[in-house]
Amino acid sequence: MKYPRCQHHDAPGVKSCVEGGPRPGACPACVTSTPPARNACTRRRLLALSAALLAAPLGASGPLAAEAQQRVYRIGWLLNTAPEDAFVPRALEAFRQGLREHGWVEGENVALEHRYARGNPGLLPELAADLVWIGVDVILVGSGPAALAARKATTTIPIVFALALDPVGVGLVSSLARPGGNVTGLSFIVGPELAGKALQLLKEAAPRVTRVGVLWNPGNAQHPVLLKEAEVAARALGVGLRAFEARAGDALDQAFAAMSRERTGALVVSPDGMFFAHRARIAALAAQHRLPAIYGLQEHAEAGGLMAYAPSSVGNYRRAGIYAGKILRGARPADLPVEQPTKFELTINMKTARALGLAIPPALLLRADHVIE
Repeated sequence: MKYPRCQHHDAPGVKSCVEGGPRPGACPACVTSTPPARNACTRRRLLALSAALLAAPLGASGPLAAEAQQRVYRIGWLLNTAPEDAFVPRALEAFRQGLREHGWVEGENVALEHRYARGNPGLLPELAADLVWIGVDVILVGSGPAALAARKATTTIPIVFALALDPVGVGLVSSLARPGGNVTGLSFIVGPELAGKALQLLKEAAPRVTRVGVLWNPGNAQHPVLLKEAEVAARALGVGLRAFEARAGDALDQAFAAMSRERTGALVVSPDGMFFAHRARIAALAAQHRLPAIYGLQEHAEAGGLMAYAPSSVGNYRRAGIYAGKILRGARPADLPVEQPTKFELTINMKTARALGLAIPPALLLRADHVIE
């Protein structure tokens, strides 16, 4: 029997009895198509397994005996983007690679439960609660807001974040060295040095710019910290700074229209899950308004943005896989220090530079780690 797909989940709306079935009240499509109750389904499966094991000779080594001996752990995979995003396969493969380094192989002793907010951060609390309800063993999140949503949903299931700004400042962890709770992962800390470096690189690419805008998301608890540091850096560099907010994808047009009205000369786009999911749209709007922009994640430049100055997102997902693997082996998140990047990479999109009429200085190109032609 086929059931309707759920608009919030990217697996069929009705999950198998092993997965626990739909969470009551989570989604009308799931509720209206609910198969027999989870408990009945689980009882039937356990009875069948018990009968087969009792019927088998002592020491049997068939598939059912192997299933009884080896548990398959489940990892919740919670991202703000959509499953069809080109970044997802790269992040998944990197995460799987990290898991394999500790002996965890998807399809053998570990399984992934996928949930995607599709650029709508308002869905994160519901999706996190759903992962908690089905009883995953670890939750992997892509960003700080997703980590905050997951932590609100559980204080016991371990949570690993792959990319978070200032996790101490927003209260995700007690300290970088000893997180102290059920949350740990990979971070890059915002500060006047990082904000100053981004503004300096933007100023080198567009030296005549005197007014810089910052695109930020008020729904991201980490962005106020970033804004304060950017203001400090802007004063030191002698450029004017103005913040433009966008809480959701449908607010991006208004934000760029406001930048145009205020004669903004260049733009800093703050790292954010929602901005990441809409990165192609943001790059197109920056091109439309002829705004040189620098971004906090490399994938923005790959999507058509001018520049990015950031750690490797894919590398962070591999490290997150290593962390998840350690936790499945018994490590406590409270004792796993939050890792910070040791290298930030500069990416320059020359196609975008030419479209904007910018002549990127040779010295800046020589310092770039990646040049997109």
